[in-house]
Amino acid sequence: MRIVSFLPSATETLYELGLGHHIVGVTHECKHPPAARKKPQVIRPSFDPASMSGKEIDSKIVELVRSGGDIYIVDEKALKEADPELIVAQGLCEVCSPFTKEIGRAVSILGGRPDVLVLDPHDLDDVRVSIMDVAEKVGRVKEGRRLVSSLQRRIDAVRALKIKNRPKVACIEWVDPPFTAGHWVPQMVEYAGGTNGLSAAGEQSRRTDLEEISKFDPDIIVMMPCGFGVKRTLEEMKVLKGNAKWESLRAVKQKNVYAVESGAYFSKPSPRTVVGLEILAKIIHPEAARKIKVPKGSYKKVVK
Repeated sequence: MRIVSFLPSATETLYELGLGHHIVGVTHECKHPPAARKKPQVIRPSFDPASMSGKEIDSKIVELVRSGGDIYIVDEKALKEADPELIVAQGLCEVCSPFTKEIGRAVSILGGRPDVLVLDPHDLDDVRVSIMDVAEKVGRVKEGRRLVSSLQRRIDAVRALKIKNRPKVACIEWVDPPFTAGHWVPQMVEYAGGTNGLSAAGEQSRRTDLEEISKFDPDIIVMMPCGFGVKRTLEEMKVLKGNAKWESLRAVKQKNVYAVESGAYFSKPSPRTVVGLEILAKIIHPEAARKIKVPKGSYKKVVK
């Protein structure tokens, strides 16, 4: 089967199911596993986010959404050469990955031939369902069940940790302007032994401000700008330096602020989201989670 993935998490899942050799096209964001980077890119952003600040990216996206402009551009030539039988896409967020408009354009370019599987996960349960949706579509049910069972065991291990309290945790999905982390992240916080108060499981991320964050007054703040890694997050956080409201927050004063590899473990509803859960457990309850292993450099305490 010839498969094009419009969704980085689907690309990861397809590789986990042993179907990497069936993938004939991906997006610019399909970077894991490394082999995915060698696949033809059939879609790209209409602007260069790597050259822009977080504030500039937000302003550009708002402008494009309001004007009906394209956030993503389908490479017609590359797509025709890929000639997929199946396109895997998402119905969750028009900003994060190619959405309804791009899917329709791709199907039109291909003369309506390919089958389309649209995934729409909103929490960890949905992530597991999405994995099985992909597995069933491509005839790898056995492998899908094995993968889901493995992930469930790790989720259960985190939830079984013996903890003494549930500190208040704020997960921030964008720095300037600030956004709360939504979808599966609030559930991850609860599973990892924290108390989430800025958003509810399954809800979309939304714009917030330091006033609202101050009212919640979290014990721990986890900075996870969508798609960014630790290094880029620390750069983005420079705009908070000297901000009295920010520096008055309990978590900031007590140096309980962390930056994480969001693009790898939090932004995408992929099998690696469970690594994100394990990272949160180590941040929120380091002693209870001391035996849990996470990738080196996957999170960092912000000490300044």
